[in-house]
Amino acid sequence: MVKVNENFVKLPASYLFVDIANKVDAFQKKNPGKEILRLGIGDVTRPLVKPVVDAMKKAADEMGNAETFRGYGPENGYAFLREAIANHDYKGLNIAADEVFVSDGAKSDTGSIGDIFGLDNVVAVCDPVYPVYVDTNVMAGRAGDFTEGKGWSKIVYMPCLEENCFLPSFPDEMPDLIYLCFPNNPSGVSMPKTKLQAWVNYANEHGSVILYDAAYEAFIVTPGVSHSIFECEGAKNCAIEFRSFSKTAGFTGTRCGFTVIPKELKVGDVSLNRLWARRQSTKMNGVSYPVQRAAEAVYSEEGQKLVRENIAYYQNNARIILEGLKKAGFTVYGGVDSPYVWMKVPAGMTSWQFFDELLTKCAVVGTPGSGFGIHGEGFFRLTSFNTKENTEKAVQRIVEQFT
Repeated sequence: MVKVNENFVKLPASYLFVDIANKVDAFQKKNPGKEILRLGIGDVTRPLVKPVVDAMKKAADEMGNAETFRGYGPENGYAFLREAIANHDYKGLNIAADEVFVSDGAKSDTGSIGDIFGLDNVVAVCDPVYPVYVDTNVMAGRAGDFTEGKGWSKIVYMPCLEENCFLPSFPDEMPDLIYLCFPNNPSGVSMPKTKLQAWVNYANEHGSVILYDAAYEAFIVTPGVSHSIFECEGAKNCAIEFRSFSKTAGFTGTRCGFTVIPKELKVGDVSLNRLWARRQSTKMNGVSYPVQRAAEAVYSEEGQKLVRENIAYYQNNARIILEGLKKAGFTVYGGVDSPYVWMKVPAGMTSWQFFDELLTKCAVVGTPGSGFGIHGEGFFRLTSFNTKENTEKAVQRIVEQFT
Protein backbone atom coordinates (compact mmCIF):
# COMPACT_ATOMS: atom_id res chain seq x y z
CA MET A 1 0.00 0.00 0.00
CA VAL A 2 1.21 3.50 -0.83
CA LYS A 3 2.11 5.59 2.19
CA VAL A 4 2.31 9.37 2.42
CA ASN A 5 5.00 11.34 4.21
CA GLU A 6 3.40 11.52 7.65
CA ASN A 7 5.39 14.64 8.45
CA PHE A 8 3.31 16.56 5.91
CA VAL A 9 0.16 15.38 7.65
CA LYS A 10 1.42 16.98 10.87
CA LEU A 11 1.45 20.43 9.28
CA PRO A 12 -1.45 22.87 9.67
CA ALA A 13 -3.99 22.46 6.91
CA SER A 14 -2.76 25.56 5.06
CA TYR A 15 0.01 28.10 4.93
CA LEU A 16 -0.42 31.39 6.86
CA PHE A 17 -0.74 33.54 3.77
CA VAL A 18 -3.23 31.13 2.21
CA ASP A 19 -5.46 31.60 5.26
CA ILE A 20 -5.17 35.36 4.88
CA ALA A 21 -5.98 35.21 1.17
CA ASN A 22 -9.07 33.10 1.85
CA LYS A 23 -10.35 35.59 4.43
CA VAL A 24 -9.73 38.51 2.09
CA ASP A 25 -11.45 36.75 -0.82
CA ALA A 26 -14.51 36.04 1.33
CA PHE A 27 -14.66 39.68 2.45
CA GLN A 28 -14.34 40.93 -1.14
CA LYS A 29 -17.20 38.71 -2.32
CA LYS A 30 -19.44 40.16 0.39
CA ASN A 31 -18.26 43.69 -0.38
CA PRO A 32 -17.60 43.72 -4.15
CA GLY A 33 -17.35 47.50 -4.41
CA LYS A 34 -15.01 47.97 -1.46
CA GLU A 35 -11.41 48.99 -2.12
CA ILE A 36 -9.12 46.70 -0.14
CA LEU A 37 -5.70 48.09 0.76
CA ARG A 38 -3.13 45.32 1.12
CA LEU A 39 -0.28 45.79 3.55
CA GLY A 40 -0.06 42.10 4.37
CA ILE A 41 2.03 39.83 2.18
CA GLY A 42 5.49 41.17 1.35
CA ASP A 43 4.89 41.55 -2.39
CA VAL A 44 6.32 44.53 -4.24
CA THR A 45 4.31 46.96 -6.40
CA ARG A 46 7.03 48.93 -8.21
CA PRO A 47 7.82 47.57 -11.71
CA LEU A 48 11.15 46.13 -12.74
CA VAL A 49 13.60 48.88 -13.65
CA LYS A 50 14.37 49.56 -17.33
CA PRO A 51 17.90 48.06 -17.48
CA VAL A 52 16.52 44.82 -16.04
CA VAL A 53 13.66 44.67 -18.53
CA ASP A 54 15.94 45.55 -21.44
CA ALA A 55 18.39 42.80 -20.47
CA MET A 56 15.57 40.28 -20.20
CA LYS A 57 14.21 41.26 -23.61
CA LYS A 58 17.63 41.03 -25.21
CA ALA A 59 18.22 37.61 -23.68
CA ALA A 60 14.80 36.42 -24.85
CA ASP A 61 15.67 37.53 -28.37
CA GLU A 62 18.92 35.56 -28.12
CA MET A 63 16.88 32.48 -27.28
CA GLY A 64 15.01 32.92 -30.56
CA ASN A 65 18.10 32.75 -32.75
CA ALA A 66 20.03 29.59 -33.56
CA GLU A 67 23.37 31.38 -33.20
CA THR A 68 22.69 32.61 -29.67
CA PHE A 69 20.23 30.01 -28.39
CA ARG A 70 21.11 28.35 -25.07
CA GLY A 71 19.84 25.05 -23.73
CA TYR A 72 20.56 23.75 -20.27
CA GLY A 73 22.63 26.23 -18.33
CA PRO A 74 24.93 25.60 -15.36
CA GLU A 75 22.81 24.31 -12.46
CA ASN A 76 24.49 26.68 -10.02
CA GLY A 77 24.20 29.77 -12.21
CA TYR A 78 25.95 31.34 -15.16
CA ALA A 79 29.43 32.66 -14.44
CA PHE A 80 28.45 36.18 -15.48
CA LEU A 81 25.89 36.44 -12.66
CA ARG A 82 27.87 34.58 -10.00
CA GLU A 83 30.83 36.86 -10.67
CA ALA A 84 28.68 40.00 -10.57
CA ILE A 85 27.25 38.95 -7.20
CA ALA A 86 30.66 38.13 -5.73
CA ASN A 87 32.24 41.35 -7.02
CA HIS A 88 29.41 43.64 -5.94
CA ASP A 89 27.60 42.21 -2.92
CA TYR A 90 30.71 40.67 -1.36
CA LYS A 91 33.37 43.15 -2.43
CA GLY A 92 36.24 43.01 0.04
CA LEU A 93 34.92 39.87 1.74
CA ASN A 94 36.82 37.36 -0.43
CA ILE A 95 33.77 35.43 -1.55
CA ALA A 96 34.52 33.59 -4.80
CA ALA A 97 32.05 33.15 -7.64
CA ASP A 98 31.96 29.37 -7.10
CA GLU A 99 30.77 29.97 -3.54
CA VAL A 100 27.62 31.64 -4.96
CA PHE A 101 24.70 29.41 -5.99
CA VAL A 102 21.93 31.04 -8.07
CA SER A 103 18.37 29.83 -7.51
CA ASP A 104 14.75 30.87 -7.93
CA GLY A 105 14.69 32.64 -4.56
CA ALA A 106 15.62 32.67 -0.90
CA LYS A 107 12.37 30.95 0.07
CA SER A 108 13.32 27.90 -1.98
CA ASP A 109 16.86 27.79 -0.62
CA THR A 110 16.02 28.34 3.05
CA GLY A 111 13.43 25.59 2.65
CA SER A 112 15.72 23.19 0.82
CA ILE A 113 18.99 23.71 2.69
CA GLY A 114 17.98 21.02 5.17
CA ASP A 115 18.53 18.42 2.45
CA ILE A 116 22.27 18.47 3.12
CA PHE A 117 21.92 18.03 6.91
CA GLY A 118 21.06 14.93 8.92
CA LEU A 119 17.59 14.49 10.37
CA ASP A 120 18.90 14.23 13.92
CA ASN A 121 20.24 17.79 13.94
CA VAL A 122 18.66 20.06 16.54
CA VAL A 123 17.14 23.15 14.91
CA ALA A 124 16.81 26.56 16.60
CA VAL A 125 14.56 29.34 15.29
CA CYS A 126 13.60 32.78 16.44
CA ASP A 127 10.02 33.20 17.65
CA PRO A 128 8.28 34.97 15.94
CA VAL A 129 9.75 33.51 12.77
CA TYR A 130 9.25 33.28 9.01
CA PRO A 131 7.08 30.12 8.80
CA VAL A 132 9.13 28.44 6.05
CA TYR A 133 12.04 27.71 8.42
CA VAL A 134 9.78 25.71 10.73
CA ASP A 135 7.44 24.12 8.21
CA THR A 136 10.21 22.69 6.02
CA ASN A 137 11.85 21.10 9.05
CA VAL A 138 8.48 19.61 9.97
CA MET A 139 8.27 18.18 6.45
CA ALA A 140 11.75 16.72 6.80
CA GLY A 141 10.99 15.06 10.15
CA ARG A 142 13.16 17.18 12.47
CA ALA A 143 10.38 18.94 14.35
CA GLY A 144 8.75 16.22 16.46
CA ASP A 145 5.13 16.69 17.49
CA PHE A 146 3.08 19.84 17.79
CA THR A 147 1.40 20.98 21.00
CA GLU A 148 -0.91 23.98 20.96
CA GLY A 149 0.64 26.83 22.90
CA LYS A 150 4.07 25.19 23.01
CA GLY A 151 5.02 24.53 19.40
CA TRP A 152 7.05 21.62 17.99
CA SER A 153 8.67 19.32 20.52
CA LYS A 154 12.09 19.04 18.83
CA ILE A 155 12.42 22.66 17.70
CA VAL A 156 14.40 25.00 19.96
CA TYR A 157 12.55 28.31 20.11
CA MET A 158 14.45 31.52 20.82
CA PRO A 159 11.89 34.07 22.05
CA CYS A 160 12.33 37.52 20.50
CA LEU A 161 10.57 39.70 23.03
CA GLU A 162 9.75 43.38 23.24
CA GLU A 163 12.00 43.82 26.29
CA ASN A 164 14.97 42.40 24.31
CA CYS A 165 14.35 44.60 21.23
CA PHE A 166 13.07 41.45 19.49
CA LEU A 167 16.56 39.96 19.34
CA PRO A 168 17.18 36.32 20.32
CA SER A 169 19.28 35.15 23.25
CA PHE A 170 21.50 32.09 23.22
CA PRO A 171 19.28 29.05 23.90
CA ASP A 172 19.68 26.74 26.89
CA GLU A 173 19.63 23.67 24.64
CA MET A 174 22.56 23.44 22.24
CA PRO A 175 21.33 23.66 18.61
CA ASP A 176 23.11 22.29 15.56
CA LEU A 177 21.37 24.51 13.00
CA ILE A 178 20.49 28.11 13.88
CA TYR A 179 18.16 30.12 11.64
CA LEU A 180 18.67 33.89 11.84
CA CYS A 181 16.96 36.49 9.66
CA PHE A 182 18.11 40.11 10.00
CA PRO A 183 16.78 42.62 9.20
CA ASN A 184 14.04 40.46 10.58
CA ASN A 185 10.87 39.16 9.08
CA PRO A 186 8.37 39.73 10.70
CA SER A 187 9.50 42.24 13.37
CA GLY A 188 11.48 44.48 11.01
CA VAL A 189 14.31 45.02 13.50
CA SER A 190 17.99 44.74 12.61
CA MET A 191 20.84 43.17 14.58
CA PRO A 192 23.95 45.25 15.37
CA LYS A 193 27.18 43.77 14.07
CA THR A 194 28.48 43.34 17.63
CA LYS A 195 25.58 41.05 18.47
CA LEU A 196 25.84 39.18 15.17
CA GLN A 197 29.55 38.64 15.86
CA ALA A 198 28.56 37.13 19.22
CA TRP A 199 26.36 34.60 17.39
CA VAL A 200 29.22 33.73 15.04
CA ASN A 201 31.49 33.20 18.03
CA TYR A 202 28.81 31.05 19.68
CA ALA A 203 28.39 28.89 16.56
CA ASN A 204 32.12 28.38 16.15
CA GLU A 205 32.53 27.53 19.82
CA HIS A 206 29.79 24.91 19.76
CA GLY A 207 30.15 23.54 16.24
CA SER A 208 26.80 24.89 15.03
CA VAL A 209 25.91 26.18 11.56
CA ILE A 210 24.09 29.51 11.18
CA LEU A 211 21.58 29.69 8.33
CA TYR A 212 21.49 33.44 7.77
CA ASP A 213 18.64 34.95 5.76
CA ALA A 214 19.75 38.39 4.54
CA ALA A 215 16.87 38.93 2.11
CA TYR A 216 16.31 42.50 3.37
CA GLU A 217 19.90 43.73 3.64
CA ALA A 218 19.35 46.36 0.91
CA PHE A 219 17.08 48.27 3.32
CA ILE A 220 19.76 48.75 6.00
CA VAL A 221 20.51 52.39 6.81
CA THR A 222 21.60 52.18 10.46
CA PRO A 223 25.36 52.45 11.07
CA GLY A 224 26.92 49.41 12.70
CA VAL A 225 24.56 46.90 11.09
CA SER A 226 26.17 44.28 8.84
CA HIS A 227 24.86 43.73 5.33
CA SER A 228 26.40 40.25 5.31
CA ILE A 229 27.23 37.82 8.07
CA PHE A 230 30.58 37.35 6.35
CA GLU A 231 31.58 40.77 7.64
CA CYS A 232 31.98 38.99 10.99
CA GLU A 233 35.26 37.32 11.84
CA GLY A 234 35.06 33.54 11.60
CA ALA A 235 31.70 33.49 9.80
CA LYS A 236 33.06 31.54 6.83
CA ASN A 237 33.63 28.61 9.17
CA CYS A 238 30.06 28.49 10.48
CA ALA A 239 27.56 30.31 8.24
CA ILE A 240 25.51 30.00 5.08
CA GLU A 241 23.91 33.17 3.71
CA PHE A 242 20.74 33.51 1.65
CA ARG A 243 19.80 36.53 -0.42
CA SER A 244 17.09 37.45 -2.88
CA PHE A 245 16.42 39.84 -5.76
CA SER A 246 12.72 39.83 -4.79
CA LYS A 247 12.68 42.79 -2.40
CA THR A 248 15.96 44.29 -3.59
CA ALA A 249 15.02 44.56 -7.27
CA GLY A 250 11.33 43.63 -7.50
CA PHE A 251 11.82 40.02 -8.61
CA THR A 252 8.95 38.56 -6.55
CA GLY A 253 7.28 37.32 -9.74
CA THR A 254 10.45 36.99 -11.81
CA ARG A 255 12.13 34.69 -9.26
CA CYS A 256 15.86 34.84 -8.65
CA GLY A 257 18.01 34.66 -5.54
CA PHE A 258 21.21 33.05 -4.36
CA THR A 259 22.93 31.23 -1.53
CA VAL A 260 26.54 31.69 -0.46
CA ILE A 261 28.42 28.74 1.04
CA PRO A 262 32.13 29.36 1.68
CA LYS A 263 34.55 26.55 0.93
CA GLU A 264 35.89 26.86 4.48
CA LEU A 265 32.56 25.65 5.87
CA LYS A 266 32.83 21.96 6.68
CA VAL A 267 31.19 19.41 8.94
CA GLY A 268 34.06 17.16 9.87
CA ASP A 269 35.88 16.65 6.59
CA VAL A 270 32.76 17.17 4.46
CA SER A 271 32.47 20.40 2.45
CA LEU A 272 28.97 21.89 2.62
CA ASN A 273 29.75 23.83 -0.55
CA ARG A 274 30.28 20.54 -2.34
CA LEU A 275 27.15 18.95 -0.87
CA TRP A 276 24.95 21.88 -1.90
CA ALA A 277 26.43 21.83 -5.40
CA ARG A 278 25.58 18.12 -5.60
CA ARG A 279 22.08 18.70 -4.29
CA GLN A 280 21.38 21.50 -6.77
CA SER A 281 22.75 19.62 -9.75
CA THR A 282 20.48 16.68 -8.90
CA LYS A 283 17.26 18.52 -8.03
CA MET A 284 17.18 21.54 -10.35
CA ASN A 285 18.31 22.69 -13.77
CA GLY A 286 19.02 26.25 -12.78
CA VAL A 287 17.32 29.60 -13.34
CA SER A 288 16.46 30.58 -16.91
CA TYR A 289 19.00 32.48 -18.98
CA PRO A 290 16.79 35.59 -19.52
CA VAL A 291 16.14 35.89 -15.78
CA GLN A 292 19.85 35.59 -14.96
CA ARG A 293 20.69 38.27 -17.52
CA ALA A 294 18.01 40.43 -15.92
CA ALA A 295 19.56 39.87 -12.50
CA GLU A 296 22.99 40.74 -13.87
CA ALA A 297 21.57 44.09 -15.05
CA VAL A 298 20.69 44.94 -11.45
CA TYR A 299 24.43 45.46 -10.93
CA SER A 300 24.85 47.89 -13.82
CA GLU A 301 25.39 51.54 -12.89
CA GLU A 302 21.93 52.54 -14.09
CA GLY A 303 20.38 49.42 -12.59
CA GLN A 304 21.83 50.21 -9.17
CA LYS A 305 20.63 53.81 -9.33
CA LEU A 306 17.06 52.87 -10.22
CA VAL A 307 16.88 49.95 -7.80
CA ARG A 308 18.00 52.25 -4.98
CA GLU A 309 15.23 54.67 -5.93
CA ASN A 310 12.64 51.90 -5.61
CA ILE A 311 14.01 50.87 -2.23
CA ALA A 312 13.89 54.50 -1.08
CA TYR A 313 10.25 54.60 -2.18
CA TYR A 314 9.40 51.66 0.06
CA GLN A 315 11.48 53.10 2.90
CA ASN A 316 9.40 56.28 2.69
CA ASN A 317 6.23 54.20 2.86
CA ALA A 318 7.58 52.57 6.02
CA ARG A 319 8.14 56.03 7.53
CA ILE A 320 4.56 56.96 6.68
CA ILE A 321 3.29 53.90 8.52
CA LEU A 322 5.58 54.40 11.52
CA GLU A 323 4.88 58.09 11.96
CA GLY A 324 1.13 57.78 11.39
CA LEU A 325 0.68 54.94 13.86
CA LYS A 326 2.90 56.60 16.47
CA LYS A 327 0.84 59.80 16.30
CA ALA A 328 -2.27 57.67 16.80
CA GLY A 329 -0.77 56.22 19.99
CA PHE A 330 0.22 52.79 18.70
CA THR A 331 3.46 51.16 19.81
CA VAL A 332 5.49 50.30 16.72
CA TYR A 333 8.87 48.76 15.89
CA GLY A 334 10.95 48.05 12.79
CA GLY A 335 10.38 49.94 9.57
CA VAL A 336 13.84 51.58 9.54
CA ASP A 337 16.20 48.89 8.24
CA SER A 338 13.43 46.85 6.69
CA PRO A 339 10.11 47.16 4.83
CA TYR A 340 8.19 45.71 7.79
CA VAL A 341 6.49 47.55 10.64
CA TRP A 342 5.70 45.52 13.75
CA MET A 343 2.89 47.02 15.82
CA LYS A 344 1.22 46.14 19.09
CA VAL A 345 -2.46 45.35 18.73
CA PRO A 346 -4.93 47.26 20.94
CA ALA A 347 -5.32 45.93 24.47
CA GLY A 348 -7.85 43.12 24.79
CA MET A 349 -7.48 41.93 21.19
CA THR A 350 -5.68 38.92 19.78
CA SER A 351 -3.68 39.25 16.58
CA TRP A 352 -6.36 37.53 14.52
CA GLN A 353 -9.13 39.62 16.11
CA PHE A 354 -7.23 42.72 15.10
CA PHE A 355 -6.83 41.30 11.59
CA ASP A 356 -10.60 40.80 11.34
CA GLU A 357 -11.31 44.25 12.77
CA LEU A 358 -8.88 45.89 10.36
CA LEU A 359 -10.35 44.05 7.40
CA THR A 360 -14.04 44.59 8.20
CA LYS A 361 -13.84 48.17 9.51
CA CYS A 362 -10.96 49.57 7.43
CA ALA A 363 -10.66 47.20 4.46
CA VAL A 364 -6.94 47.03 5.24
CA VAL A 365 -5.01 43.75 5.18
CA GLY A 366 -2.05 43.03 7.44
CA THR A 367 -0.56 39.88 8.95
CA PRO A 368 -1.40 38.58 12.44
CA GLY A 369 1.73 38.20 14.56
CA SER A 370 0.55 34.88 15.96
CA GLY A 371 0.92 33.44 12.46
CA PHE A 372 4.68 33.78 12.94
CA GLY A 373 4.81 31.92 16.24
CA ILE A 374 3.67 31.88 19.84
CA HIS A 375 5.58 35.03 20.77
CA GLY A 376 4.08 36.91 17.84
CA GLU A 377 0.72 36.97 19.61
CA GLY A 378 -0.31 40.50 20.47
CA PHE A 379 1.53 41.98 17.50
CA PHE A 380 0.75 42.66 13.86
CA ARG A 381 2.89 43.11 10.73
CA LEU A 382 2.34 45.76 8.09
CA THR A 383 4.46 46.05 4.95
CA SER A 384 5.58 49.12 3.02
CA PHE A 385 5.35 47.48 -0.41
CA ASN A 386 2.11 49.05 -1.59
CA THR A 387 1.97 52.38 -3.41
CA LYS A 388 2.51 55.61 -1.47
CA GLU A 389 -1.09 56.62 -2.11
CA ASN A 390 -2.51 53.34 -0.80
CA THR A 391 -0.12 53.37 2.16
CA GLU A 392 -1.31 56.85 3.16
CA LYS A 393 -4.97 55.84 2.76
CA ALA A 394 -4.48 52.67 4.79
CA VAL A 395 -2.78 54.52 7.64
CA GLN A 396 -5.49 57.16 7.63
CA ARG A 397 -8.21 54.50 7.85
CA ILE A 398 -6.46 52.77 10.75
CA VAL A 399 -5.90 56.01 12.65
CA GLU A 400 -9.53 57.09 12.19
CA GLN A 401 -10.87 53.73 13.33
CA PHE A 402 -8.69 53.30 16.41
CA THR A 403 -8.45 56.84 17.81
